[in-house]
Amino acid sequence: MKQNCVLSRLGLILLSQGAVSLEFNMTALSAQNGSSILQCWQIDNPFKTSSEPATSGTALLTLSNVSNLTYGIVPPNSDGGLHNAPNVQWVVYISGLAYITLPDDTNSSVVVSGGEFGLIFAADTADVSQKGHRTQYPGQTETIALEIPTCNARIPEHRVLHMGPCNLDEITGIPSSDYTRGTGPGGAIRTRAVHNSPEFT
Repeated sequence: MKQNCVLSRLGLILLSQGAVSLEFNMTALSAQNGSSILQCWQIDNPFKTSSEPATSGTALLTLSNVSNLTYGIVPPNSDGGLHNAPNVQWVVYISGLAYITLPDDTNSSVVVSGGEFGLIFAADTADVSQKGHRTQYPGQTETIALEIPTCNARIPEHRVLHMGPCNLDEITGIPSSDYTRGTGPGGAIRTRAVHNSPEFT
């Protein structure tokens, strides 16, 4: 059954010049062979330059149709334990800190800092991942997050740049021509992307 998409579109606004040359990279939680994995994705849909009043000259990116939006406040120094993504969804960390680890891959983890670089995509739902992932919140303040399921659990068209979270190289500019294209779990050159902080220690 198709969802009633309460929110028709989720998008990004980026104050930048030369927006048509930008591509968008982000860390994603996906699944492969029944286990959750971290990947660096490049979204196929490029930024476009707005000519609308109030946003003229800015870079706009439509990410996907979405169905809902939940505002969550997580206490500091808390542990979400092992869990699956409850929905195929965007997660926007507005503030705080999230440390994501994988039960079947102790060599892959990511720290997501709330704010400008706080957007990830989570698609390791229970139907594709047996154990899910673990999220800890090691910050000294509350972590505020938006959970935004996509309409009909649709995963955005993307290219998998590599296994593991996005790193600094993906932030400063990525040639997209050599990467594999994906439509589910597991050239332009961009000059700005989602950044995930160095691994929490």
